[in-house]
Amino acid sequence: MSEHRSYPRQVKTDAGDIEIRLMSPGDEAAVLAFGQGLPTHDLLFLPRNISQPKVLSAWVKEIERGAITSLLAVKDGRVVGCGTLVRDPHSWSPHVGEIRMVVSSDVRGQGVGKALSQETFALALGAGLEKLSVQMTVDQQAAIALFESLGFKAEALLRDHVRDVDGKTHDIVVLGHNIAQVQAQMEAYGLPGAVQH
Repeated sequence: MSEHRSYPRQVKTDAGDIEIRLMSPGDEAAVLAFGQGLPTHDLLFLPRNISQPKVLSAWVKEIERGAITSLLAVKDGRVVGCGTLVRDPHSWSPHVGEIRMVVSSDVRGQGVGKALSQETFALALGAGLEKLSVQMTVDQQAAIALFESLGFKAEALLRDHVRDVDGKTHDIVVLGHNIAQVQAQMEAYGLPGAVQH
């Protein structure tokens, strides 16, 4: 899936220099610590609770199986963000990928999420996907604005779709992006290989 991108990559953000690299099985403990440090509310737009060891183990197995590709944002040796591209080539939607992204609260608003989302978006383009979706709770306005800046648009509102540890339900908004259209526009501008480095 990542044959068109090379990692690790160094990016400069307002939070400092960040290394973006592929997640490997050896990162399980570091990502678990990252997940356990996130506010509980941030975990609600992920399908599973990544602060649980058994969820991390299943996640690593999916990476090894090639079903998902995860990128880590690392600052000073600590995981501060994770972006994942999920797709199922055996489903009726092999052309669709889902982005899942979380960023540590201490580096939010400093360009880390933007860098991760751009890299994950580029992975999707390199994988030949035609559509992307992302979901989050409706109160995560900064994340919604970030994805809207990449061209995502609201496609659905799922009322009372997730339940937090206190039993309270929250609405989920689903954003979608027709990336095949982006690829066609890049080719029209003579930039078909712009994201394949």
